[in-house]
Amino acid sequence: MATAKKTAAQQTPAEKAPAKKAAAKKATKSYDGFSAEERDAMKQRAKELKAAEQKDPEGFVRGKIAELTGTDRTIAERLHEIIRENGPTLVPRTYYGMPAYAKDGKVLCFITPATKFKTRYLTLGFEQVAQLDDGTMWPTSYAITELTPAVEKQVAELVRRAVA
Repeated sequence: MATAKKTAAQQTPAEKAPAKKAAAKKATKSYDGFSAEERDAMKQRAKELKAAEQKDPEGFVRGKIAELTGTDRTIAERLHEIIRENGPTLVPRTYYGMPAYAKDGKVLCFITPATKFKTRYLTLGFEQVAQLDDGTMWPTSYAITELTPAVEKQVAELVRRAVA
């Protein structure tokens, strides 16, 4: 003869104990869910917040660029120059450990090195404050494998439009 399953109200304390213990264990179980790169980015962001009082944001960003290697460093150094020349009002800062440039306290654009997230190429990204809207769909991030004169000209124009 099959026994009917008791509701929680019908269970004795001894019957409820295993369920409570399992629920408590599940509640205290830690689930990280973040990759090592994501955890590193969060740690970098915490450092950035602490460094916000620094008197030399330009030097701090240049230091982050100097930490890069290979083509990431070469491209980031030149992008920094182009952004500073075409967006003189932008304030250099970091954004999750990456070189970035802010307008009115909000990140306008940022450089994502390929090595940081183990991707094929460095990208130059723009946040919504840049308002580079063009119709109903437009790019917000640009992959850069080499800075040719044509690419430099395009980056300069994007920065000028974003700052305007």
